[in-house]
Formats: sequence, structure tokens, C-alpha cells
Amino acid sequence: MNEDEEMDLLRDELKQIIRQFENEMSGVQDEDDLEEINGVNLKELEKVFEQKQPKLELKFIKCHVDAVIPQYAYPSDSGFDLHSTESVGIPPLSRMIVGTGLKFNIKDGYEMQIRPKSGLAAKQGLTVLNTPGTIDSGYDGEVKVILYNSTQNTLYIEKGQKIAQACICPVVNGRWIELNEVTEISGKDRGDNGFGSTGI
Repeated sequence: MNEDEEMDLLRDELKQIIRQFENEMSGVQDEDDLEEINGVNLKELEKVFEQKQPKLELKFIKCHVDAVIPQYAYPSDSGFDLHSTESVGIPPLSRMIVGTGLKFNIKDGYEMQIRPKSGLAAKQGLTVLNTPGTIDSGYDGEVKVILYNSTQNTLYIEKGQKIAQACICPVVNGRWIELNEVTEISGKDRGDNGFGSTGI
């Protein structure tokens, strides 16, 4: 049985359980009755679905001895942290490329976006200069971050410190786009109303 057939079977089982649940709701007296219906433990069923839910695999390798293995702090987080592999000082109003010691195998149809850490930006004035930085699926080198010091003081980055976050985002890449020059583009409801046209 392949993964799709397994998911279809789980969906059918869930539909059956939902029907049973609806039929028996009138007999529910307390939370203990809700915990188990017809011998099916709802919490266990939820765990099974979480385990069977297809996930996007993101392969990576450490290319530096001091690289920190990436991980999501919370399951609901959009991005995972990237850490510096070196201790550096960034002069005032200057930029610096800082290595993370990680290489990723990003699947076709996705990109990695490098974004600032909100805490670093708000508290220290340290941000990602080209935010969001784009790591294409065709790139397999070390991910590096362009950090910008927006303050009048030198900011110091310690080895192992969080410097940015990475988000995996779907994207329509060049192989699926056909660029065609035309003589006119019109008929859009916004027209050429650009900067500030919708208010501040």
C-alpha cells in the first residue's frame, strides 16, 4: 500500500468515526465519555494522523565543524534559526557576510528565504540587508547571511549566535515561466497607481 492509498484509508476511517461521534453525541454525559467512543481513543487517532501527514523533506549537511543543526522552536513557526559559525564585529552602518556552516538540498518548486530575527532588529539594530534573501533550489553551497548594522556602534556576533531565520516557501521558478514581450499591458483594475496610492 502506497502513501496515497494509506491516507485515503485513514480519511475513510476518520469519516466513519465522525459519523459515529455525531450519532452518539446525544448520550455524552462528561469529558470521559468524549475521551473514548466505541473503543476508539480520539487522542491516539490524532497522533496517528500527525505521524502519517506527508511532510516536505529538507536535507542538509554541516560543512563547518561549528555549524548548529537547524530546528524549529515550535511546530507552528514559519522559520528555523540560522547560527553564525564565527565571532565577528560589524562596524557602524556596515554590512558583512556571515557563514552558517550549512548546505541544503531544497526541492524543486521551493526556495529558502532568509529573514531577519525580529529581536535582533528591534533590540540591536541588526538586520538582514537583502531581506528576504533568496536561496534557489539549484544552489547547493553554504548558506551565508548578509548582516547589516544600522547603528552608530560596532555590533559583535558570537560564534553559535542566532543571526537570521530561514523559511521554506513555494515558488514558481524559471522553468515554468515563459517571458513574452508584448506591446501593451492594460485592463487591470489598479492601473499604474503605485507608491502610496492606497494610502499610508
